[in-house]
Amino acid sequence: MPTLLNKKRSAPTLRRPAAPALIFGDLWNYDPAPETADPKLKSRYELFIGGKFVAPASGKYFDSINPANEQKLAEIARANAADVAAAYRAAKKAYDQTWSRLPGRERAKYLFRIARLLQDRAREFAVAETMDGGKPIKESRDFDVPMAAAHFFYHAGWADKLEYVAPGRRVASLGVVGQVIPWNFPLLMLAWKIAPALAMGNCVVIKPAETTSITALKLAEIFQDAGLPAGVVNIVTGFADTGAAVMGHPLAAKVAFTGSTEVGKIIMRSLAGTDKKMTMELGGKAANIIFDDAPLDQAVEGIINGIFFNQGHVCCAGSRLLVHEPIAAAVLAKLKQRISVLRVGDPLDKNTDIGAINSPAQLATIKRLVAVGVKEGATLYQPDCALPAKGYYFRPTIFSGVSMSHRIAREEIFGPVLSVLTFRTVDEAIEKANNTAYGLSAGVWTDKGARILKLAAELKAGVVWANTYNKFDPASPFGGYKESGFGREGGCQGLLDYCKLD
Repeated sequence: MPTLLNKKRSAPTLRRPAAPALIFGDLWNYDPAPETADPKLKSRYELFIGGKFVAPASGKYFDSINPANEQKLAEIARANAADVAAAYRAAKKAYDQTWSRLPGRERAKYLFRIARLLQDRAREFAVAETMDGGKPIKESRDFDVPMAAAHFFYHAGWADKLEYVAPGRRVASLGVVGQVIPWNFPLLMLAWKIAPALAMGNCVVIKPAETTSITALKLAEIFQDAGLPAGVVNIVTGFADTGAAVMGHPLAAKVAFTGSTEVGKIIMRSLAGTDKKMTMELGGKAANIIFDDAPLDQAVEGIINGIFFNQGHVCCAGSRLLVHEPIAAAVLAKLKQRISVLRVGDPLDKNTDIGAINSPAQLATIKRLVAVGVKEGATLYQPDCALPAKGYYFRPTIFSGVSMSHRIAREEIFGPVLSVLTFRTVDEAIEKANNTAYGLSAGVWTDKGARILKLAAELKAGVVWANTYNKFDPASPFGGYKESGFGREGGCQGLLDYCKLD
């Protein structure tokens, strides 16, 4: 029998893990995590008029392109003036014969059904929104689609309580409303426009942006599934001439437009002398103001959320950062480090922070204004990250050393570009924040409640966020001052813009 010997074991050698050789954006190379839900796209989308999908009178179509890879998604019908007129006739018939006669509690049922059906198909709509517009899937999935459904839910709750919108006064619907929306939040803008109009008893003719029409026409499928009476909502797709026909049609009792200030001015001039009601949500150049007593890490995350996670494709994006001088260097260093780990790439990848720019035209605008910023002497910082070979992409960009004389501090860029300015006193911060033609939104970061209240009162902006940014709720009104437009969307204030008061 063999003898078992007790041998003294040597102590194991402990090795310290090697420090990672790559830093910032290359610290972890994530495997792709693509969203796999089927967007259920059709090869061709027709106009939605009178409760049915119909071919355009001209027989013309245009391509909807995926900005992430420049591939064709679908053909979209191009409406002309005859199609718009047919849509208005259908809306007027539905208003006179059906929708205006329904009690509020019945209209509420349709809005509620639309919201529930949108929730049921949330992943499908999120993927379609991302493919059509270029925004990251996590933004479409976690914000756009849920918030769109929330607007229908919220206004369903108002539909049978309209006597409380303006206590002491009687409200009545207007009739047919013409609406035009932009490309940055295609589905959410539809909900913002359609839900209050329907809750108040109006019918709608709406035109989505030519680059992002797919989710509008997919929503029309939900209208059919919800049993919405024919003609209550009509969707016409096309270019600027289609939008002009929607805004200028004589059957429109009210028009609502969200888009650029330049186009808004054209619409207002064209409607001068008519009795049409108007609401306009136009451009913005929002100021995010951070004081030396603010929680810096929280503020930096808010700044990143306010301008980069949405590619700057938001009219209320915090594209001007006003920093208290004592903390300017620290904030700038934190911002540079933070954008160095943002992932730019495939919008359908759940790891992606910054997706594709919506169109080549918009990408060209961003590049032109960034070049102007460099030429005028501002200091540019961009992280060294690889961009996909196909598609429309732009690196997150920070400009420091910016003054109010720089065009990048005055003009709306609508891209992932942040301009950093400094200030010394509260009054200087207010003066610089208000020194713009726009007045849509602003943000304040400070530990002092009194300072928040002072700035909220003195900033010329429709929305002022305190120690947060880009937070929305259907019950809160949203809108601007000066060249950012007039009227409100959301809350009871938004409903008042879709009714007449007696």
